[in-house]
Amino acid sequence: MHHAKPLPALETITMPSKVRTTFLLIAVALLAFFHFHLRLSPPGAGALYPGFGLSNLSVSRPSEQSAAVALNYAIREAESVPSRHVSSIPEEPIDTVSILFPAWEVFAIAPPAEEDGRVRERDWHCVFQNNATSPAALAGVLPFTNRTMFKCELPPSVRRLRPFYQPALTRSSSERAFPAIATGGAAKELFRWNFLAYESLSTEDDVVLFVKGVNNRQGINRSPSELSCVFGDDPATAVRTAVMSSAQEVFRCAHPKLSAVDSGTEIKIKITLEIALENRVIPSVAYYTPERRKLATNGSRSLLCACTMVHNVAKFLKEWVMYHASIGVDRFLLYDNGSDDGLQSVVDDLNRGGYHVRMLTWLWPKTQEAGFSHSAIYANDSCEWMAYVDVDEFIFAPAWNSSALPSKLMLTSLLPAQDGPALHGQVSIKCYEFGPSNQKTHPPEGVTQGYTCRTRTEQRHKSMLRLDAAHASLLNVIHHFRLKEGYKSKQVRLEDGVVNHYKYQAWSEFKTKFRRRVSAYVVDWTQAINPASKDRAPGLGFEPVEPRGWAQRFCEVGDDRLKALTQRWFGLESGSGYTMAWQR
Repeated sequence: MHHAKPLPALETITMPSKVRTTFLLIAVALLAFFHFHLRLSPPGAGALYPGFGLSNLSVSRPSEQSAAVALNYAIREAESVPSRHVSSIPEEPIDTVSILFPAWEVFAIAPPAEEDGRVRERDWHCVFQNNATSPAALAGVLPFTNRTMFKCELPPSVRRLRPFYQPALTRSSSERAFPAIATGGAAKELFRWNFLAYESLSTEDDVVLFVKGVNNRQGINRSPSELSCVFGDDPATAVRTAVMSSAQEVFRCAHPKLSAVDSGTEIKIKITLEIALENRVIPSVAYYTPERRKLATNGSRSLLCACTMVHNVAKFLKEWVMYHASIGVDRFLLYDNGSDDGLQSVVDDLNRGGYHVRMLTWLWPKTQEAGFSHSAIYANDSCEWMAYVDVDEFIFAPAWNSSALPSKLMLTSLLPAQDGPALHGQVSIKCYEFGPSNQKTHPPEGVTQGYTCRTRTEQRHKSMLRLDAAHASLLNVIHHFRLKEGYKSKQVRLEDGVVNHYKYQAWSEFKTKFRRRVSAYVVDWTQAINPASKDRAPGLGFEPVEPRGWAQRFCEVGDDRLKALTQRWFGLESGSGYTMAWQR
């Protein structure tokens, strides 16, 4: 008969106290780690919902099994959150799509104001994946889709998480919860500014689409045959048309054949770009509108307009507009790159004064070339020629010094004769670069009065373009466009005309350029790359720290010709000097 072995004594199976203590500490640490990890991780992290964001942009669909796993995981995450979170949002969040910009700025795009009257109200907040919040400020209204953009900051506690998920936009003033956690919904990855279809406009013959992340190197463009324009939210059912031109961030393709378009019904269809060989569809916030968008004008086409991209130039704008309007510019087109200095009120004041200034919200980072390409289409019905000069640049001809008053014919006299033997499509004017001229702050009488010392030799050039002569690719570099075959450029001699570029101003003004460079192919000041480039200020470091002797730099030649000219044309002499028209 088999007898069972007696049970061992209790003391023989009890772990030593040190081992038991160590085991318990490890167990508690593991439980704490997993609890903390689940609280910080967004619902469906990792492989969930692979169709969103940048981690997987394939047009293929996830399997039913993987979708079920994702759904079950999201449900478990929702159940693990206390029910009080669900009721902590008194209003439904606005349905937005959000983009991560440089410097941890997040821009949330809300529906058109007429669809949801709440979006223009104040006290909005961005609620992020770990329930961290930041205030959301109104950043502007996109001019063609009437969608409202809000800007908030990605909180430091979110920056260490991966991936980044799109925040919710909510007006809750009490405890907030990330809606995907509170309701068990699916979170979408945050779009990135450098891989995005961001704008489109239509002509009679085609659609012009603006996309970042496809042609990333200057002069190297992907073949149009590798691309398709995609009309619709679902890549599986969307309408595709061929891309006919690919240059920089500009892609031109055929209009789609859509029943809604044929019937004249108002439609709102997403448009983006597909890279066929890579099976990728670019994330998009751009919408297709079949009707043409064009700069409004009263009467006939203006002979000469001016276009520039701006950021916080309220204190400079009146001087620039009033001067150039007096010598021949009829209309001004500003692409506003996120100004928050009251620029709109200055524009309104100028328009009330009889000037014609149109400002478009253009928040996209490092898109100067694309903005100029956009203007060549948008303004073509309203302007014959377009001058591409910045707000710190003033076109000047030495011959004007003999004129007591300005004339509308002065600037247009630099344009080629229409009945000339050659087809000139562009006029190129060289630049003189002015230095701080011992100024410590912005001169209130204006840059033409305050900066009178410059470098000896000319640098770069700026252009006036015949819009009809722009090449179909809309390719432009440093304010200079590629022209259609048969057209050529005209070079203005220095003695006939020059651009006074007030580039290196008082340090308090110049340091604002550290915010962001606007050109797609020029490195930002903060990047320690190519310090000898002509696009950098000589001797400038990589931080907004005033170099030694800045106020005296770039002073090789005294040049007060434009100062004397503008005093005569726009100055009112007083006991303390001159008061300029733009000051009044």
